[in-house]
Amino acid sequence: MKSISYKTSGTCSQLINLIIDDDDCISDVDFVGGCSGNLQGICSLIRGMNIHDVKERLNGIRCGYKSTSCPDQLCRAIDELCR
Repeated sequence: MKSISYKTSGTCSQLINLIIDDDDCISDVDFVGGCSGNLQGICSLIRGMNIHDVKERLNGIRCGYKSTSCPDQLCRAIDELCR
């Protein structure tokens, strides 16, 4: 298992806590700050998913006028964890 507490940038959430199992699936994830209901929904949907599928679906999503979003920051956390 691998884990990271990723400090986000450019979003309302401040931190993403992420655990990936040995099969590259998301074991657990939670966001600190941000839009609670939406982020709880995202976490529930992606738990158990392969990180490559998560990145394919969420990478590059923007939030309004911002150049990033909480889902996009999650992809960056995955990238940093898997280096």
